[in-house]
Order: sequence, then C-alpha cells, then structure tokens
Amino acid sequence: MIKNDAWINQMAVDGMIAPFEPQLIRHVDLDSLGIKRPVISYGLSSYGYDIRLSPSEFRIFRHIPGTVVDPKNFSPANLEPTDLRTDENGSYFILPAHSYGLGVALEKIQVPDNISVICIGKSTYARCGIIANLTPAEAGWRGHLTLEFSNSSSADCRMYANEGVVQLIFFEGERCQISYEARRGKYQDQPEQVTLAKV
Repeated sequence: MIKNDAWINQMAVDGMIAPFEPQLIRHVDLDSLGIKRPVISYGLSSYGYDIRLSPSEFRIFRHIPGTVVDPKNFSPANLEPTDLRTDENGSYFILPAHSYGLGVALEKIQVPDNISVICIGKSTYARCGIIANLTPAEAGWRGHLTLEFSNSSSADCRMYANEGVVQLIFFEGERCQISYEARRGKYQDQPEQVTLAKV
C-alpha cells in the first residue's frame, strides 16, 4: 500500500526524514519585509515527500579518451565536480546538455523495515528534459541518497540546490526477513556527498 501524508508526517516526527518540512513549500522568504522567492517545491505532499538537492556537491560524467566506465572498478576521474553558482533566483549547479550528473539529497532518511521507497522525478525538471533515474531505498536503509540525473535536452539546465528535485514514494509491505541494515548493504549510512558505484 502507498503511504499518505498523515503517515509520512508521523514517521518524520519519529526520525524517518530530517530535516522535515510538514507542508509543500513553493516560496521562501528573502527578508524580513516579506519578499518571497519562488522555489521548486519541496516538502510533504498527499502521497509522497519532495526532497531537496544538497548544495554540498554535484558531479558530472566526463569522457576520458581511452577509458570505459566500469561499475565494478569505478574511477573517480570519470566524475568532475561542478561549481555551485548563485544569483537572484537561488543557488544552482549546471548540468550540461546531453550529460549525466550525480547529486546528493539534503535530507537524511531512515527507511522502516516494512517500507520500500521509490525515488521519482519531478515534473518541473521533466519538462526541461531532466530525467531522474528511478532508484529504490530498501527496507532498513538510511543515509543521504545519491541522486542520478540525465539531461536529455540540447540545452544546459540549472539544478537548483536547497529546492525540490525528486519525490519519494513510500510503499508498505509485510516485514522482510532480512533488511538492508541486517545484510549490511554497501550503501548504508551514506554521508551528504556523492557516493560512487561499489561492488
């Protein structure tokens, strides 16, 4: 069963999502005069939670002549850090046209043992040609999600930090026999930085 806003809110109070925003945020205050800036929405929705892109880092795949990306022996040299930029619209990374990048979630999540989480793209970015790779967070997993994005358009695109970037959908099932934590999954307790492929 897909879990609703009331359940997500209660579980966040118990530590499932931190930091947690109990409503969908579409504007942030810029100053004490009440001037607001629109943001790509984040926070609690009817049947999900929109997490934010961390400003800590964003890395872009770069072709290195003579090399092949190998998920069993991943070379950090294939990922190039990109700068965080800021203007009146907010802080952002640039994902070049026809490229692939890795970011990290601002929020830390702790998945209960009877829940599986699916991470899906937001329509605002989808309309710009950004595809968020559909990835799971298994029962018992905890940490900051590494997020994967493909820019399928022929134009560079801004990826806004501290704003909504993907939505988490929570599915409940019967409690599993062996959780991600119990089997000591290789991506457990990811910090707020891009985590590279492991075998």
